Amino acid sequence: MAWTDSHAHLQYDGISTDAIARARAAGVSRMICIGTDAAHSESAIELARRGGPGLWATVGLHPHDASAGVASLDPLWDAPEVVAVGECGLDYYYDHSPRDVQRRAFAEQIGVAHSRSLALVIHTREAWNDTLAVLASEGVPERTVIHCFSGGPAEAERCLAVGASLSFSGIVTFKNADEVRAAAALCPLDRLLVETDAPFLAPVPHRGKSNEPSYVPLVGAAVAAARRSPLAEVELASWDNAERLFDLGGG
Repeated sequence: MAWTDSHAHLQYDGISTDAIARARAAGVSRMICIGTDAAHSESAIELARRGGPGLWATVGLHPHDASAGVASLDPLWDAPEVVAVGECGLDYYYDHSPRDVQRRAFAEQIGVAHSRSLALVIHTREAWNDTLAVLASEGVPERTVIHCFSGGPAEAERCLAVGASLSFSGIVTFKNADEVRAAAALCPLDRLLVETDAPFLAPVPHRGKSNEPSYVPLVGAAVAAARRSPLAEVELASWDNAERLFDLGGG
């Protein structure tokens, strides 16, 4: 088995080095450690640096923390472990930062992805129209992924139409997630990734517990079932797509 967890918060409290070892034992040999503000991005870089092969980091300002300002990330972009900008985007469900501030921070981070030729990792919740409007205004980076995709076929088609890839999380295993499974079924194989978003959104049968990268094969199995395709097909495609999207160089 060869899986990539394209989105995990390994540096958060409760995610231990033991979890990384369990992931590798489960065939999850590559993990992208996602930053959400300056402190967590710095921790992601440090973990990728000391955690052994197959770990990379991103630097980003989550919409919840948009008020902190994108300039707070400036010292971190040049670390060699950094493969993407994000997660960044818009979250109109919680509105922890004002919406205009969220949009400005999102646009600035799109600009960083363009100027540094980095991938872009997008968080969007109850903000599809504005997310796509900001992308249209700033230009969609060539390597862009909608993480933890939670929409249905209509939203999937809109994201795919602008060139984004879709990353599916443990939500695809939830009983009430028929729309997400339908989106997974229509997503082109070369635009599909899988993730845990650990320590959040653990897949069935671990729902309600702390998530970890070793559960990626469960997500992959649910995606394969939704697509009515062999598990190995999703495994290989998601591996190749993560390699290309994050420019992992075969690592």
